[in-house]
Amino acid sequence: MVRLTIDLINKTSNNFKNRRNCSFSQYLKKLTHLNFSNKNIDDIDDLSMCRNLTVFYLYDNQITHICNLDFASNLTHLYLQNNNITHIENLSSLERLSKLFLGGNSITVVEGLEQLRELKELHIESQRLPLGEKLIFDPRSVLALSGSLNVLNINNNNIDELQDLVGLNKVTHFYAADNQLQNMEELEAVFSQWPQLHRMDLRGNPVCHKPKYRDRLITMCRKLEDLDGKEINELSRQFLINWKASKDAKKKAWNETNIAGEITYPFSSDFHLGPQHHLVQSHAGFLGRRKPLDFGRPSMKIRVKIPASTRQDTEMQKSSKIQSQNAL
Repeated sequence: MVRLTIDLINKTSNNFKNRRNCSFSQYLKKLTHLNFSNKNIDDIDDLSMCRNLTVFYLYDNQITHICNLDFASNLTHLYLQNNNITHIENLSSLERLSKLFLGGNSITVVEGLEQLRELKELHIESQRLPLGEKLIFDPRSVLALSGSLNVLNINNNNIDELQDLVGLNKVTHFYAADNQLQNMEELEAVFSQWPQLHRMDLRGNPVCHKPKYRDRLITMCRKLEDLDGKEINELSRQFLINWKASKDAKKKAWNETNIAGEITYPFSSDFHLGPQHHLVQSHAGFLGRRKPLDFGRPSMKIRVKIPASTRQDTEMQKSSKIQSQNAL
């Protein structure tokens, strides 16, 4: 294993050998790019003399911890892919960092990015995750990146939902291929909040086999230029947008007609207007088989209460009439 030190930089720096007119310390202070990729490095020593370092290549090594980078306040690009890193840590001093490459490590949580408010690209694809686990995102880091992040690469991380990323509304390039995304409605809800999305790759997800998958994303993401490696023709996009608008209008009209049809006379399902505009009984009948009712209303028997005195007079008249008939 190899520890990255100032002495190692001195031994391997070809550029310094060509600058005989300056000391090594002066050279380190002027150094802006440092490439120690694929050198079997497992640890980083104190490199504080390289205070003007802006680009640092450390990919394809054996690094297990991110450390001793506090000196690099001017660092804009950090390449740490294909190492053995398990946690994102000790990056709070890199406030100018613009691009961070962490793919091919063993990171399970995207965290520790709260101070990187100028980060524009985050590449954290293909983590070596424990069986059955997925890459998750700390809400604090997502919130910190929401104002700056343009490129997000989360390919091949067993991710099955994107709701935690909805706040990243500055994203223009999104790569989430070979995950477990399958909810089309959730994708539409998230991407509707990403108005700047230009390029997206979701190949290898179950959602790609959903009906109208491509059409729905193209109509939702109005600035999308490339989906799953295929360019989007502007004429095709406009056709899909018009088709969706027409479909939505028809659906709205159908719903309004249905609602209006429900507000009818209670007996309208049992009666219909005849030729004379009178309501007559329908084939379904009303409360069983009944005779047709005028104007669709049940007939009522009217009872009139007769005073007792009147009833007595009537009875007396009937009795008198019967006696007269018997006498004859």
